[in-house]
Formats: sequence, structure tokens, C-alpha cells
Amino acid sequence: MKNKNIKNDAGLLTLALRLVIGWTYFSAFFRRTILTNKLDTEVADYIGEKFNHFLPNALGIKPVIQYLVENPDILWINMVVFTIIEGIVGLFILLGLFTRLMSVGVFLLAMGILLASGWIGTTCLDEWQIGVLGIAAGFVLFLTGSSHYSLDNYLMKNNYPISKKKSFTWIASGELLIKEKVVLRIVLIGSLFVFGMTLMTNQIFHGGLWGTLHNKSVKPKIEITEGKIENNKLSFDVYRTEGVDVYGSWVIGIELLDEQNNTIIHYSQEDLASLQENNFDNYYVAKIKSGKHSMIVPLGAKAKINLKSPLIEKLSNGKYTIKITDISGVFWKHEFTKL
Repeated sequence: MKNKNIKNDAGLLTLALRLVIGWTYFSAFFRRTILTNKLDTEVADYIGEKFNHFLPNALGIKPVIQYLVENPDILWINMVVFTIIEGIVGLFILLGLFTRLMSVGVFLLAMGILLASGWIGTTCLDEWQIGVLGIAAGFVLFLTGSSHYSLDNYLMKNNYPISKKKSFTWIASGELLIKEKVVLRIVLIGSLFVFGMTLMTNQIFHGGLWGTLHNKSVKPKIEITEGKIENNKLSFDVYRTEGVDVYGSWVIGIELLDEQNNTIIHYSQEDLASLQENNFDNYYVAKIKSGKHSMIVPLGAKAKINLKSPLIEKLSNGKYTIKITDISGVFWKHEFTKL
């Protein structure tokens, strides 16, 4: 390896960035497997449920997420594979081994985070910042590779056969033998792409460029569809699409209203807390269920709610409204017709 001026050694100057981004991804593996088992489908912190939280407002990859959360076995396999990949990419970046190849992994993982969960973040647009900074870091590390304090450098200094291969500089570190004009174009085009993704997702997820600023993680939002009355059963779909991801919406009241807005049937907080498993037909991994004091609706959860009452059987045909009230006082309505 040729001697070069250390102050101009980009691979050395990005050491702090390499270590931080490496730990960022390796720590995900470390948290889920060493500190606690977040790959256990039976625990409250199962990573698959966290993944389900991304679904409502994911950008571009929503069909993939929906397929996975509808198929728990396939979801678990993907969560295991995803965790292993994060661990390998993070560890290799920390060690400076095959830095450029691993930087592509950082770029793709960050892109996945950005598109899936860039809309989530209660205070500082948390997931969006993680995503865009990860994309930028992956791109920069690909350009610089590693230098001192890396295994790539160790392999080159000691003339290991793998370091003599032409492909080594492209998958590891070292000077890329390409023309200066090409480098200038790569840097400019790549930087503009990263910046463009930053601006685009900032606007789509948060209205950060024009219009009204918004944050879909601040307060819960529930969508009610498919209202139906059959015999003595009231059924409808509930889907929580916004709000804080770390805890559910606590539903303390469900009412059925007639055309004059009179309450026909009211399910109180205590009624909802006593609902049984057969009252819920959950579609995804994150499940709507009864809690100690209310009905709990996690972010991204969707279920058909089935409620029975002898009063329902006596209702005549006409228009009815379902009203769901959150503990915060926010409520949502859905109008349907009984034929």
C-alpha cells in the first residue's frame, strides 16, 4: 500500500462515523439476542409486533410488511434473518472488515428503516432521522472505506492473498482505481440522491417542506369499517393507524347510535375489559385485546370486533353509527346501514 498523507486519509478520518454506525446496527442484534430475547413470539417485546407498528403508513413497501404480519411463521424467519444480517453488518463495520460491502448493507438497512418507519417518532422524528443519517453514512463509508485501525488495513499491510485481488478494493478498502471525473460524478449524484430522499420523505411523512407540519405519532387514530348487524351480533373492523408505538390506544367506550343520534347500546369500560378472546378476530401479529381496565388497540393492529346483545336482534333496518371513545376523550365514528 502506498504511503499517503494521513491528514488526507479519508478512511482514517471517518473512523468515528464507522464505529458509531457499526455499533448502531450491531447493538440491534445485541439487544434482541443477548440482553433480552426479542425473537420470542410469546414475549411482549417480540420484534415482530414492533415490525407490525410500521404497517399503517409505510412508504412503498407496505404490501411486503402486510404479507409478513399476516403470516407469523414467515415473519419470524424474516425477523431472525434480519437480526443476523444487522449483527454481521454492524460487527464487520466496527472491525473495518469488507467495509465497502458492509456499507452497502448499512445503506439498504437504513433505507428499509426509512421507508417502513420514517413516519414514527413522538418528539424528534426519531425513525426518520435514523433512516436518513444511516443512508448518508452508508454512502460515505462506501466512498472512504477503512484505513488505520481496521482489519481491511491489516490484510493489506500483511499482503494476504485476498488483498491482492482486483475486487478487494471494491468490497473492502483501499484506493478505487477510477478516473477523477467519475469520482466527482459518483459523489455528486449519490449525494443528491441521498439529499433528495431526505427531503422527499421529510415532506411525505411530516410535511417538513411546505403545508402543515404533522406528526402521526402524537395521538391515536382508529379507522372503523365493515359495520354490520346480523341476528344478535354487531361486528366491525377496527384498525389503528396513528399514535405512539410503545403503547396502545385504550378504548373505554363503544356505542351504537341510531339515526337520531340516540345511544341504543353502550359497552362501558368494564364491559370492554371483560371481553373474551372470541370477541376478537385479529388479522395481524399485533393484537387487539381486552386489558385490565379497557380494550387495548396497539399501533398497526387490525381486528374484527364481534359484540353480542339481545337488544341488537330487535333493531329495525336503517342507518346506524358506531362510536368508539379513547381514554383521552378522542372518539371516532362509522356509519353503516342495516338492510
